[in-house]
Amino acid sequence: MKYKSLFEPIRIGGMEVRNRLVVPPMGTNLANDASVAEDRMIKYYEERAKGGFGLIIIEVTAVEPAGKAIVREPGLWCDSHIEGYAKLADAIHAHGGKMAVQIHHAGRQTATAISGAEEVVAPSAIPCPFLQVMPRELTTEETYEMIQKFVDSAVRAKKAGADAVEIHGAHGYLVAQYMSSYSNRRVDEFGGSFDNRMRFPRLIVEGIRRELGSAFPILFRISADEKAVGGRTTPETRAIARAMECAGVDAIHVTSGVYKSIPWIIAPPEVAAGYMTDFAEDVKRSVSVPVITVGKVSEPAYANELIASGRVDMVAVGRQSITDAHFPNKVYVGDMEEIAPCISCNQGCLEEIFSGRCCTCAVNPMAGREFEWAIEPAKKSKRIMVVGGGPAGLQAAWIMAKRGHDVALFEKEAVLGGQALVAAYPPGKGSFTKMIRYYTDMCDAYGVEIFTETEVNEEVIKQFGPDSVVVATGGVAAMPKIKGIDNKGFLAANDVLTGKAVAGPKVLIAGGGMVGTETADYLIDYGRDVTIVEMTGAIAAGIPASVQALLMPRVMAGATIMVDAKITEFVADGAKVEVAGEKVELSGYDSVVLAMGTVSNDELAAAAKTACKDVHVIGDAAEVSKILAATTAATELALKI
Repeated sequence: MKYKSLFEPIRIGGMEVRNRLVVPPMGTNLANDASVAEDRMIKYYEERAKGGFGLIIIEVTAVEPAGKAIVREPGLWCDSHIEGYAKLADAIHAHGGKMAVQIHHAGRQTATAISGAEEVVAPSAIPCPFLQVMPRELTTEETYEMIQKFVDSAVRAKKAGADAVEIHGAHGYLVAQYMSSYSNRRVDEFGGSFDNRMRFPRLIVEGIRRELGSAFPILFRISADEKAVGGRTTPETRAIARAMECAGVDAIHVTSGVYKSIPWIIAPPEVAAGYMTDFAEDVKRSVSVPVITVGKVSEPAYANELIASGRVDMVAVGRQSITDAHFPNKVYVGDMEEIAPCISCNQGCLEEIFSGRCCTCAVNPMAGREFEWAIEPAKKSKRIMVVGGGPAGLQAAWIMAKRGHDVALFEKEAVLGGQALVAAYPPGKGSFTKMIRYYTDMCDAYGVEIFTETEVNEEVIKQFGPDSVVVATGGVAAMPKIKGIDNKGFLAANDVLTGKAVAGPKVLIAGGGMVGTETADYLIDYGRDVTIVEMTGAIAAGIPASVQALLMPRVMAGATIMVDAKITEFVADGAKVEVAGEKVELSGYDSVVLAMGTVSNDELAAAAKTACKDVHVIGDAAEVSKILAATTAATELALKI
């Protein structure tokens, strides 16, 4: 076994965990509308226990309805919730995993539209800068009542069969709000000094100990650095960790950030792997209980090194556990090429959750759908032709081949990947290549025959003689009917990103959507003088908010940006633009880069229908959208064809 340190057992209080790999608590929206854990949620977590994770910490579990941070957050605020959690515990235990339940209250980091409550409450009447909802300050009496709600929820968790509870004292939620001067301006016994601010979490721990005894494990999650003006930093967090250990906590789970600094909670692609590990290592110096790290630790070699070197005791594999439920088992037996990689795009997890939809994954859309989707043998094997080697075509191809179909994939370019390959070129997005490599490896593993540099037309389809054709030819650059746009000296944004074209010192980018903004970021990195012209009111539309948080400051500082600006005509060295009813000519540019959107490349679909009776169009060829939409459509088709 190559990474044996990951598979050493460990004790947390009275609980023995079979290995060092943890599924951290991540909201999924998989509970039902009554905040009850039902089959969909149970199957999701069961699959991760089956996949070999030692400890599974069940996502944010509200101690009262007003504490929900996501629409379908599960709860343990009443006894009717116990049965669902009992079924969940049984499912996890059946596969050798241990279950902790994270008890949680959002405090000011929610809205009435999310929680369904009449108001938002917090330690102080200070709104979260991200959500900007004014909370009502909890009274001293209500604070003591809230402590008891945490204790009661922990008691219900144990009744349901949980092996441990985790108190959510991180990410700027209610417990963190009491602990931090960033959000606590109280002058009663819960505010002011360090000891007073620590009273709230300390009394929760003492209450749980009083009710459940000394052997029942309690974990405590904390943001080591809140990454906000006036927020807590690591030195104070080390003191908190020591105080929590003295209060009776059995493990410290170290993360970072609050909603104001959300890239430090759920990092976009450009953030380095293991970016929180130094925080955990710092905290470990102050305590003797096990310390768990988290934060883009998805490579087995790095995770193993963290344990082997003694820097931390356990590794929480967050979004990677969404992407591949069987990550531990694959690492254990050495099936590295079959590990579906998290690319930190945040499309299927963060963006779907904050949109009120269920958690899933752009690389593996079966995540979150374990209850309804499974790769099963096809009733009848077919000869299937897939045209297009981007994410949609590759994903469909390997799943269909695994089901027993005879699959061949045709790609006109020399290299596979399509738009996902282009997406890998902007600064910090190299992880997108891991998705392409994974899909390619899976195609190889299941016998997909791949033809590159092959243009497909009606005649090629007829010669191949397929039972079914899957058209996944992606999209092409939009060319609006604007005078002068056909200038052969103009550059395509995709060509600039992939090195097929080199822009001059002064660049005008026509279009400020995802491609235009990321092209600007790329060119700024190389010292170009960049101007972006966008016809809508803002640039970067379609880019997840967590990604924008780090991208936009760079682009805003490095480029001249014109919004609500309509290009009426292109000239040789620029463009004529209408802004606020005025006509402006932008000229003197060495390069004009076109990034005016994408349209479906669906021309082959009609020809395919004359050559084959069963034709399916997926991905951008059907409708231009994000990678998540393309791979989801591909997966759905591949499971039923």
